[in-house]
Parts: sequence; structure tokens; C-alpha cells
Amino acid sequence: MNLKALLFADLRRQYNVAGQVDKPLTMFGLLKTSFSPRFMPVVLFRLSHWLLQHKLSPIAKIFALTNFILFGLEIAARCEIGPGLYFPHTQGTVIGANKIGENATIYHNVTFGAREIDLDYSALSRPNIGDNVIVGAGAKVLGAVTIGNNARVGANAVVVEDVPPGVTVVGIPARIVKQV
Repeated sequence: MNLKALLFADLRRQYNVAGQVDKPLTMFGLLKTSFSPRFMPVVLFRLSHWLLQHKLSPIAKIFALTNFILFGLEIAARCEIGPGLYFPHTQGTVIGANKIGENATIYHNVTFGAREIDLDYSALSRPNIGDNVIVGAGAKVLGAVTIGNNARVGANAVVVEDVPPGVTVVGIPARIVKQV
């Protein structure tokens, strides 16, 4: 998917979450949503990721730093994230996952990352998050774990083992409390 298509998919998701599914994308609505603190961090990440893919790492780092300074969102430009990314709030969030699927909803103070210091950003030590996953405020997903499609991670849960598709996990360490 190219940068433009990703951004439009992210923007459409913003409209869907806001309950404006049937409303057309007007110029005013587009501008209003584009500068929202829920959407602008996504734009900055997409630009950072695109720049990194095009071997413009120093500029990518500037966009990543801007995201951190303005929105409190530390997100690795190397992370592969599918379309429809949504942050209801961003402060204190650290995204160091290997891959995040489509339509992910990630609340504030969430951490995705390695269990140990990993300066090389090894895919073997990073989480993989499926499609349509919701991660509640303060949750931590650590290590080479997989969160299955349509799973939910409750607020403040600490995930250190794989989570099957379609379940809800809570607690420290996270355990399944609801299966679909």
C-alpha cells in the first residue's frame, strides 16, 4: 500500500470511529481531522516510516522526534503498521513492535517492545499484533509474542505470552477472561 492510500485508510478510520461513517469527506472535515491530536501522530509516523523505507533515515528521525515532542508518542519508524491505525490518546505510548495489523486501536501509556535492551531492533524479540486489535490504556506487550486477530488487551495488562485470536486478556500476567 502506498503512503497516500495508507493515510486515506487511516483518515477513513478516524471518521468511522467518530461515528461519521455516512458523511462525505469535505475539505473542512478533512482539515479538521487532519490536525486532530488523534490523527496527526499517525501522519507523522507514516511520513517517518516512508522516509526510512526510502533511505532518508535522518529526516525520518526528525519526524519521529517531532511525534514524541508534540504528542508524547515514541514510535519506531521501522515498525510495519497496517491501514486504519487509531490512537484515542497518545501520551506515554511506546511502539516498538515488529508488526501491527490493520485497524489497530492503541490507547495511551501502552508499551510494545522487547523484554531486554534491543538496540538492533530484532524482529525476533518484538511483538506482532494482529488485525482489529484493541489495546487498553497502560497495557504492556513485551517480547516475541503474538496478539491474534480481533483480540482485546485490557487496561494495565502485561502480556508476556501469545494471545489467541478473538479473546480478551487482563491482569498481570495477562490471562484470558473472555472468548468469542
